Amino acid sequence: MIGAGLVGMACAWLLCRHGHRVLLIDGRGSSDGPEPADPRRGCGSEAALGVLMAGVFHRSSGRAWRLRQHSSQLWRQWRQELAERGHSIGWRPGLLLLAASAVELDQQQVLVEDPRRPPGSLERLERDQLARLWPPPPQAAVGGLLSRGDGQLDPVAALAALRADAEAMGLVHRCAWVERLERRRQWQAILGSGERLNADWVVLSAGLGSSALIPADRPLPSRPAPLEPVLGQALELALAAVDRRGTAPDGEVLGLNWPGVVAWRGVNLIHRPLEASGEPGLWLGATLEPGRSASTQALERLRQLDGEAPAWLLRARELRRWQGLRARPAGQAAPLLEDLGDGLLLAAGHYRNGVLLAPTSAAWVRDRIEAGCEAI
Repeated sequence: MIGAGLVGMACAWLLCRHGHRVLLIDGRGSSDGPEPADPRRGCGSEAALGVLMAGVFHRSSGRAWRLRQHSSQLWRQWRQELAERGHSIGWRPGLLLLAASAVELDQQQVLVEDPRRPPGSLERLERDQLARLWPPPPQAAVGGLLSRGDGQLDPVAALAALRADAEAMGLVHRCAWVERLERRRQWQAILGSGERLNADWVVLSAGLGSSALIPADRPLPSRPAPLEPVLGQALELALAAVDRRGTAPDGEVLGLNWPGVVAWRGVNLIHRPLEASGEPGLWLGATLEPGRSASTQALERLRQLDGEAPAWLLRARELRRWQGLRARPAGQAAPLLEDLGDGLLLAAGHYRNGVLLAPTSAAWVRDRIEAGCEAI
């Protein structure tokens, strides 16, 4: 395995669970390659919000739909299994997708009535129901769609849980920079130090660095789409004391009562207790910025919700900001799950859904390796 983000770690963990010997190589922090970037800029997993959106996904068929549904199911199984093995992952159930127009409300109703979704898995919230939420959502919201099966998990905790459990099963984790790959009788990973490591199978899950490791002289049926960077910025905010309780239209006193994640026009708002004090806090993110350079204007638009931010959000105090790079396939749907032949697999380019799609990507890798092993 090359790459130790959440997708790479998930692949390594699942392969270990199925009895395979796995060496996981991660170049971040190594001293034998180019100067490493800030890990939060180089690894999208460490900058991710961890939102799992499958039930309210706007499609009901096709590859993206199938990947999301399978991965959502696998995450439920994985969280339970890891917890039983002593590695719990924080989980906040529920995702409320707000509608900004009557057209979006109609689209949400189509999802509610879709027979391919489990009965009762989605619930429409009308404007008067939104008025009972505290703190209040953007005033422009005209309704929403609640999925109790979706939600948010802590991506850093998930990385730690998968790594600890995989290492207990024999995973070897090597901090090194892979300079190139060569195919002889086996695959050889040539490290920046000059050392050569042999492997029967190589899985590329190194984000933006994956494409450069595909040998240029390898005859392939088709070249995978190049990966382009999309930067995302996010914020952690402390909620002002005055915003912790509110009043409903009928006079009832309300406390913090959001049903999980609130999604508004592509932005996720996630209530989380502050680590230091346990006081109410909020994760807000993330921007979509082509390239590698962060924009202060894009961050400000995020903070303002493009002019729709409620007063309580504008009063919230900024505690920290972070950013990460996502790898997006150019001109092709994400992610890239491709068998490049002779034991070389590509599992990269997940764009904004690396956390969500990590389990199903790992299952694809395992299935390819086990099918190849049987053929041999």
